[in-house]
Amino acid sequence: MRFAYILIKVERGKVREVANRLIELEEVSEVHSISGPHDLIAKVMVPTYDALGEAIPDKVHAIPGIRETETRIVFNVFK
Repeated sequence: MRFAYILIKVERGKVREVANRLIELEEVSEVHSISGPHDLIAKVMVPTYDALGEAIPDKVHAIPGIRETETRIVFNVFK
């Protein structure tokens, strides 16, 4: 299994709506509201990095209210 975190900037007033849409995606295991320049962080689990390359543009970017994303791929999980 491959993991990644997606940092997400959301349109004003759309955090809860976007979070609810994200958790409906089978690839998304967690969604958290965070402080700082981003509004949400989503943990994504996929079988291959190719699947990640499909899920983000095809599913995540299709959610209305998302302004911008940054993806961080996980190399190793220590705990």
